[in-house]
Order: sequence, then C-alpha cells, then structure tokens
Amino acid sequence: MRREIVALIAKQFWTDAFKSRATYVMIFLVSVILTYAAYSGWKNYATQSDIRTQYQEEARKSWEENPDKHPHRMAHFGSFAFRLKHPLSLFDFGMESFVGNAVFLEAHKQNTVNFSEASFSTGLLRFGEISLAMLLQVLLPLILFFLGFGSIAVERENGTLKISIAQGARWMEILVGKSLGLMKLALLFFLPVAVVILLLLLILKGTLLTTDELLRYVGTVVSYLLFFQVICFVSTLVSAFSKTSKDALVKLLALWLFFVIILPKTSQALGSYFYPSPSKIEFETILEKELIKKGDSHNPDDPYYKALKDSVLLVHKVDSVHKLPFNYSGFVMREGERTSAEIYKKHHNELLKTFQKQNNVTRFTALFNPYVAIRNASMALAGTDFGSYVNFQEQSESYRYQLAQEMNELQMELISNISPDADEEPHMISKEHWEEFPDFKHQFLSISTALQNEMWSVIALLFWSMASVILSGILSKKMKTI
Repeated sequence: MRREIVALIAKQFWTDAFKSRATYVMIFLVSVILTYAAYSGWKNYATQSDIRTQYQEEARKSWEENPDKHPHRMAHFGSFAFRLKHPLSLFDFGMESFVGNAVFLEAHKQNTVNFSEASFSTGLLRFGEISLAMLLQVLLPLILFFLGFGSIAVERENGTLKISIAQGARWMEILVGKSLGLMKLALLFFLPVAVVILLLLLILKGTLLTTDELLRYVGTVVSYLLFFQVICFVSTLVSAFSKTSKDALVKLLALWLFFVIILPKTSQALGSYFYPSPSKIEFETILEKELIKKGDSHNPDDPYYKALKDSVLLVHKVDSVHKLPFNYSGFVMREGERTSAEIYKKHHNELLKTFQKQNNVTRFTALFNPYVAIRNASMALAGTDFGSYVNFQEQSESYRYQLAQEMNELQMELISNISPDADEEPHMISKEHWEEFPDFKHQFLSISTALQNEMWSVIALLFWSMASVILSGILSKKMKTI
C-alpha cells in the first residue's frame, strides 16, 4: 500500500467534504451543542462538588460539636458520607444522576444511598442528559455516517471510481484513504473537545493533574480515537459495498439505530429478565427476617444473647455482669454490630452478584457493538460507572462499621457496668473522643481497578479497531467498480 496515494485520496475526500455548505452548517451547529455540553458539564461538576464538600464539612462539624455523652448515643447520632464527583465526570455523566449521593451512617443499620439528581428532576431526565460523552458516542457517529455514506458509492454512481482504479489505485488504498479523510473530519470535532476537557480539568483542580487523573484522561482520548476509527472504516466499507449512495445511507442509518438504540435497550431488558433482582422492600424484608432469627442485641431475654452472657460469665468466672472488667452492654452492642454487618454483607454481595450478571449481558454485546464498548469504557475512566458507585457503598459501610465499633469499644473501656442512681449524672465520656475519630474521606477507584472492572469493553474496543483494518484488507479483494 503506497502512502502517497493514501494521503492523496484522504486529502481529496477532505476537500470534497467542504465543497458543500451543509458541512459548514453542521460544523457550526455541532460546535454550539458541544460548547453547551462542556459548559453544563463544568457547571454541574463545580456546583455539585461544592454542595457535597460543604455538607460533608457540616456533618463533621455537627459530629464534633456534640457535648459529653454516652458513646452508644453517639453511635446512634451517626454521621453522613457524601460521594464525591470525579473530575472527569464533567465529560461523561454516566450513572451520576441516577445513583445516590449521600448516606446516613448509624449503628445497627445499613441505610441506602439517597438524594440522586434523578429523584429531584422531572421525567425528562429519563431521556438522557446532554454531556460531551453522549454527543461523541451518539451524535458524532451519526454525523460521520452522513459525511461518509457517499465516500465510494457516489464515485461508483458518477463513474470516477473506474477512473481511479484504471489509473492504478488499489482498493485497499481507496478504503484506507477515504477512512483517513473521514477520520480527519472526526478529529475536527474531537480534538477541540479533548483540549477543552484538559483545560477544564486544570482550571478546576488549580494544580497539575495527578498520575491517575492524567492516565484516565489519556485513556479516554485513546478510547474515543479507536471508536472513531471503527466508525470511519465501517462507514467506508458500507459505502463500498452499496450500489448507490442512497442504499449506503439507509444501511448506515439502520446500523446506527440498531447499535445505539435497539441493542443496548434489548440487552438491558434481557439482563433483568434472566437475572431478576429483588425490590428494595423485598431485600430489606429478607434481611430483617434473618436478623430477627439471629437475635436482638437490645433484648436481654433473647436466647442467643442470653447464651452469650452465660458463656462470658463462665469464661471470666463471675456470677454477674457487674463484676466483669469491661462494660458488658458495650460488649453486646459490639457483638450485635458484628453479626448484623456480616448478615448485611452476605445479602448485599448476593445482590451485587445479581446486578453483575445483569450488566454482563450488556457487556457481552460489546463484542458485537462498539457503542456499548466505548460507553462502558468511558464511564469507567470518568469514575461514573456502576463499579465506582459500589465502591462508594463499600467505603461508607466500612466507615459506618468502624464508627459504631469504636463507640462500642469506648463504652466497654470507659463506661461502668453499674448503672447510676436516679439522682446521679448519667454515664458519659469526654467530647474529645468525637474529635479523635477521623472524618469520612471518599477515595476514587484507581485506574487499574476501573479498567479491570470493564476489561471486557476495553478488549472489545481493541478487537473492533483491529478487526476493522483486517476486514478492510480481506473485503478489498472482493470489491467491484460497478
């Protein structure tokens, strides 16, 4: 394959594209939409980040301002954990608006993550949000199909394709040249977006990007370049195998409709059908039944905890909890917290496995659908995928458990087993202990973990990229000028 011929064909395609006024109108309209999406993404990130940071600080302030009191009361007073927005979420909203942002952390109870943006929005949010990622995944491929549907079919119709072949141009050179010319048009839209994203990240951070953030940014750029390469080759191949430009356009529109709209929705529905998940009420009912069956740490007559009491007294060779070297109520609360956390974790992991199976149905279609591959990879790199949300849940539950058990340990160590008389001050400890307990700090998933969660989609993108080139080489031998 001769590079000079490929470059000449690509240049000619680029020149021909700008002979039509429709191209300029399209560039202007898309630029306006992309500008709006960039502004709304930046504004949304800045606003939401400020709100969540502010309320996390207020929750911490409220925690520390508690006066001296019994540690078990503090365990029930609890705190809040707020999910931070990843900087790249300004580019790809992903699941951000549909999953919760905050969770109340208290002893003996695992609350759900609430306050999603969708719960405060109108039903229009169900139709999706205008983000830069959505435009690049959905709108730009459609535009490239419109720009590339006649790349070869038009030349076949007007007879210039025969002239090119007669002058020595090879089919593979024509395919690659047309694809590269179309890729240049794709870069005309994408490169400004990539630059704007980088500038916004630097402005919002106020400092240089961390290694993880930089790798995520580079990974995002590379992923979209691979995606657009696939779109350009597909567009050119369909045009090459169509007798007329009209046929090519109809075929490409059908492909866009099937891969972007029909297949993703169908795979999601099939995932839910084959692997049904319980409703929130069903899940909490199952959990509550098992907790009751195990025992109630607040009920002194509960068989499980009564047997526990007898064993503790036996081990310490005393006949009353008042003679134990630690506060027995704190010990029971610690055991109850451990037991309830284990039961919750078991059922929660089973629920996550069900969700994982549902998502795997869609992930599997990435091998047949590059749109699903880029969507999943993009969300993972932007920290807006389901894996990032689950990671926040796990972090908040771990913090909640540590908080409850720390209060139970303080009760065991500092609270007497002998209850105060009616005229005495109730048992309490210094508020300094509240200040010593660390605040909740949400940590983002590392890029290695994020990509590992979506490895199937990453592999699919690479597969599609290589397959498009290999397929062009194979099919170029079967193409005809008429």
